Amino acid sequence: MRGGKGDGMRIADAAAAVGTTPRALRFYEQRGLLPPPRRTGAGQRDYSPDELALLRVIRRLLGLGLTVDDLHGIAASLPMLAAEPAPDCAPPANAGPVAPATGATTAWPAAPAPAGPTAGRCVVDRRIAALDSEIARLTELRDALRALRRPVGEGGAGPG
Repeated sequence: MRGGKGDGMRIADAAAAVGTTPRALRFYEQRGLLPPPRRTGAGQRDYSPDELALLRVIRRLLGLGLTVDDLHGIAASLPMLAAEPAPDCAPPANAGPVAPATGATTAWPAAPAPAGPTAGRCVVDRRIAALDSEIARLTELRDALRALRRPVGEGGAGPG
């Protein structure tokens, strides 16, 4: 507990409270997603309720498919994601064309991230756009495979 106030948690308790491991909390700190927490007189990490709230935001975004690298780019704005909703951020117009040889979408060009709550919203919107693009690509692949399995008499190309 911090300074006898009873508001802090040691790393094992904090990790359990947000559904992860102490090793993950150290990793988030190392990667800059989480500021270094206060230390007890014995040098142990001591997490405040605000830090636990931030950890819950990080865990939620990672669970939604964002990467640690995605979150690293907006680390300063992560605490604001739990606050009042931010204005919408339009996804990039160039969501990435599909590469003909691989079917993979190309990456967006790097752009400076907006500041404040909009930064987090933009990262989320870009991830949604990437998922939509991948869903479209997979739907086309599924439809092409279905067309191949149709018997020749049903208007499909057949197995060849």
